Formats: sequence, structure tokens, C-alpha cells
Amino acid sequence: MSTGDKFDNKAQEMGGKVKEGVGKVTDDERLEAEGQADQSKSKAKQAGEKIKDAAKNAKDAITGN
Repeated sequence: MSTGDKFDNKAQEMGGKVKEGVGKVTDDERLEAEGQADQSKSKAKQAGEKIKDAAKNAKDAITGN
């Protein structure tokens, strides 16, 4: 995973936490749900990138690259 991807995913996750918090404080259920959804999307992207990295590392180990 590139550094830019890591940064973007983390930024999306943090933005989601902020939205969720603001939604809770203002009693805005829609905003709170949006924040939770943003966090879930970010975590799914991070997991996908980790799987790609692991597959690349395994391939490199097998081929000796």
C-alpha cells in the first residue's frame, strides 16, 4: 500500500469519526450514520490493501524478488 493510500484511508476514517461525533452531539442520526459508513469504507479499503500487500510479499518470497 502506498503512503498516499494509507494517508487517504486514515483521513477518511478520521473524518468519519468526526462526523459520527458531531452527529451524536447534535442528535443528527443521519450524520452519525454517515460517519460510521465512512469509517467502515475506510477499514474495508485498508483490509483490501493489506491483502494485496501480503499477496505481493508472498509472490516475491516465492520468486526470490
